[in-house]
Amino acid sequence: MRWSDMDAYGHLNNARFLTLYEEARVALFFIGARDHGLEGSFEEGIIISRHEIDYLRPVDYGDPVRIEMWIEEMKAASFTVAYQMFDEGVLASRARSVCVPFNLEAGFPRRLSQAERDFLEPYLRTG
Repeated sequence: MRWSDMDAYGHLNNARFLTLYEEARVALFFIGARDHGLEGSFEEGIIISRHEIDYLRPVDYGDPVRIEMWIEEMKAASFTVAYQMFDEGVLASRARSVCVPFNLEAGFPRRLSQAERDFLEPYLRTG
């Protein structure tokens, strides 16, 4: 966590939970996908159509956190990323982001390619 992540009470600011989830998601869809051989695909555009966060307990500034994430749902033109944030091994927050592959150049949503679906499949966990 960074100094700017702290609120007036010495806790992780509620808006920063979303930032930490974003950093984890970006690491998977950009760095992880590239390492997997999926070049440029997600990097060409993903937009978020929805976020939801449940705050279960305050996280003190300076405590290391662990984020676990998986794909909760995969459709033809969107997928949902689910997350859990742990503070000292205790669940502190749950969240979901609905991601939409997007053609930034043309300005419209697109379907997931088969290569993207193949990349996401091992992370799919339903129920």
